[in-house]
Amino acid sequence: MVELNVLRSPHKEEFTRIAFFRERGMRNPDVPDRVRDSLLTIDSSYSSVASDVLSRAPETGAVSIAQDETLKLRVFVDKSVVEVFANGKQCVAMRVYPDKEESVGVSLRSQGQACELKSLDAWQMQNIYA
Repeated sequence: MVELNVLRSPHKEEFTRIAFFRERGMRNPDVPDRVRDSLLTIDSSYSSVASDVLSRAPETGAVSIAQDETLKLRVFVDKSVVEVFANGKQCVAMRVYPDKEESVGVSLRSQGQACELKSLDAWQMQNIYA
C-alpha cells in the first residue's frame, strides 16, 4: 500500500488520504494469469476539523497495474476538489473542506514493502478570479 496525504496540516489534524492498494481488488478476467486489480482510494475521514463538515464514504476505483509497471499518480487539488489519476487508467475525485489555513502540506508513506519515490513535481495553480 502506498499512501499520499494532501491538504495536510503540520501536525496532521487535517489531511485527505489517497491510497493505492496493489492487487487487493477483484480478480481481472481479462488478464491471463488471473491477477487481481489494484484499488485507488480517496478518504476524507480526516479532511476537516470543522464541526459542520461531515466525512463521507471513501471513493474507490479499480485499476489494472502490471507487476513491472511503475505507479504514476497525477493529483490535482483545486480549492475543495481533489482528483487523482492513476497511470491514465483510473480517476477518483472527491470534494473536501479543510478548515485550517495551514492545511497545504503533503506526506507519503508505504506499508507492506519498501517503495521508491522516483520523482515528484508540484505546481501552484493560478487563481482564476485574480
